[in-house]
Amino acid sequence: MSMTIQLAPEAVAAITEQVTPHWGPLGWVTYKRTYARWRDDQGRSEEWAETVQRVVEGNINLDPRLQDATPASPVVAELQAEAVQLFKLVYGLAATPSGRNLWISGSDYQHRNGDALNNCWFIAVRPQAYGDSHIQPFYLHRDTIAPSMPFAFLFDQLMKGGGVGFSVANDNVAQLPPVDQKITVAITSDQGAKAYDEALAVGAVDAASDEAVHGTEDALRYRLPDTREGWVVALAALIDAHFNSINEAQTPRVVLDISNIRARGARIHGFGGTASGPAPLIEMLQDVNAILNARVGKQLSAVDCTDIGNLIGKAVVAGNVRRSAEIALGDSTNNEFITMKQDKDKLYHHRWASNNSVIVTSAFTTYAEVAQAVAQNGEPGMFNLELSQNYGRLIDGLQPGIDATVEGTNPCGEISLANGEPCNLFEVFPTIATQQGWDLKTVMALAARYTKRVTFSAYDWEVSRRVITHNRRIGVSLSGLQDWLLTQFGHRVVTGFDAQGQAQYDPTIVQAVDDLYHAVVAADEAYSTTLHCNPSLKHTTVKPSGTVSKLAGVSEGMHFHYSNYLIQRIRFQDTDPLLPALEACGYAIEPDIYTKNTMCVSFPVRAANADDPAFASAGNVSIEEQFATQAFLQTYWSDNAVSCTITFQPEEAPKIAGLLRQYRHTIKSTSLLPYAGDVYEQAPKQPITKAQYLDEVIKIKGDVQTVYAQLNGQENKDLELVGQEDCATGACPIK
Repeated sequence: MSMTIQLAPEAVAAITEQVTPHWGPLGWVTYKRTYARWRDDQGRSEEWAETVQRVVEGNINLDPRLQDATPASPVVAELQAEAVQLFKLVYGLAATPSGRNLWISGSDYQHRNGDALNNCWFIAVRPQAYGDSHIQPFYLHRDTIAPSMPFAFLFDQLMKGGGVGFSVANDNVAQLPPVDQKITVAITSDQGAKAYDEALAVGAVDAASDEAVHGTEDALRYRLPDTREGWVVALAALIDAHFNSINEAQTPRVVLDISNIRARGARIHGFGGTASGPAPLIEMLQDVNAILNARVGKQLSAVDCTDIGNLIGKAVVAGNVRRSAEIALGDSTNNEFITMKQDKDKLYHHRWASNNSVIVTSAFTTYAEVAQAVAQNGEPGMFNLELSQNYGRLIDGLQPGIDATVEGTNPCGEISLANGEPCNLFEVFPTIATQQGWDLKTVMALAARYTKRVTFSAYDWEVSRRVITHNRRIGVSLSGLQDWLLTQFGHRVVTGFDAQGQAQYDPTIVQAVDDLYHAVVAADEAYSTTLHCNPSLKHTTVKPSGTVSKLAGVSEGMHFHYSNYLIQRIRFQDTDPLLPALEACGYAIEPDIYTKNTMCVSFPVRAANADDPAFASAGNVSIEEQFATQAFLQTYWSDNAVSCTITFQPEEAPKIAGLLRQYRHTIKSTSLLPYAGDVYEQAPKQPITKAQYLDEVIKIKGDVQTVYAQLNGQENKDLELVGQEDCATGACPIK
């Protein structure tokens, strides 16, 4: 007998009467437009208590013991009590699951797509078999090694709202066969199709035209269903048609019929949001085909593969009102890859869609060229494969092969991942938890158990199921770290540097963090024994915390607040009904220069503790202290990795190479970005003075929530924030 755990209404009511959610300045707006799902039974979107209940119940019922439980089983009482604790913790915003869980957990979409609970993924760009996966190209046997598979995996996970890291290291790309033939692609639509005019406007042709039917006997034909899977299979078919080992008939034409695709603006009932229409898909297919046609007789390069990944990401952002976080990992010796973003035309067309990092080991010491590129545009970042494979926390010493199958990382760099593996995150805000009376070790145990249950989801891809069952990797994150240090300890963790430039750390903070780490590990070991599964290979991390940190109004991950006062820019779909309310309230709104169908809204923000004498920001903390803070967390807290975007002033750029070399034995991944948001237009954060902040605040007239209700009555769509630039890196959000 299978049991289902539900929170009792009286338990929910008691908590909501006693606990006040710790909303940040942008908390409610961010929540309402990003995580509040539409309720057909109520004719409105969720309220916060309803969201938390959905999320908690969706997670607690993943415990595999419930499959054989009865109402009298002890596990039922155990999990019911835990659900109440989790509800109280998350409702008060003392901690939260990942944003992915806030949006998906407990929804019908979770049950249809188990992958959707995980934030981010990693895939190696080399030919692979689809295996027993939910994506099954109609022309392939499941065990056929296909060049398209990593790109299909990337496309699929991005359309589910995840971010994807992908490796275009030479060893991977060299396994791709040469492109055998040039392909002509015809994208067709019937005259009666709802998106007919949209499709023809961007290069599709009438299904009855000579261009569409010419040479049909030599064509691979596919009529796309109006599904995510249909889009993915269309891309896969186009890619594989270029390779004779897959395209056995060597047909020189691919005909893709998109007549079933819904028009732009139609509601997406599963994931949420509204449809883009076929335009982004058509443009992507045409651009990908052009890359492949240009390489006939040659192998794809790392840059070619990155371009294909970026074009996919661009289509997802424009296509499904979701952010598209990507990181491309290339060899440190590949100068073409390192400098690819210096092509400004391609940068603005599609190469903005990924952060790019180079794979190194601790033996790598020639950082000058990398540092020069970083000083120009903030890239590439660094990913130390050797440290990731052989170390957990640095204080625990060398553990050869502890994570031997790691090949890359997620887009924000906080989790080292094997091929097909996802990150699995839960975020603790220690300042808020302490203020609300929680014992932090209890919070860590709840976080570990929550993430452990996520590993029992029904994953869609065979490559993922295999690695998740073995690794059971989790990532409990500390966030709002700088706020916690200021309020709990009165100062930052770095107390100074010795004559050799080695950082000195406050021993009280070291001990506090170490104790919390062991609380996570102990909880995981106990729960793993109970569930008869592998203990988690690794347990802790520091995520960048973009959107989620806005809910509680804390500093992002380990980062210092960007500034005491700043302009925070948030992306919205251009049809979002919240935009008129924001405009009526006086917020500055302009078209996003990077992504079609997207508007950029500017919010004046005062950081927590902005006027405290001990307050520090990324604008006045040295590059040395930021490196040292990341190293502290990698040493004493995170056995995965620490996501950090180190900001630097122009005069600090000459120090970059030396600091990368100094910390090559300590930091698993890092990225850097020039301070003050002057590298990218419409930067997500722009520092301003207190006087400028006050001037901007004066322009704000009225409360957005109230004005929105006046303009719209009850909400009528479950749209999302577009957040492709929401994290500290400028290109890596966690939704």
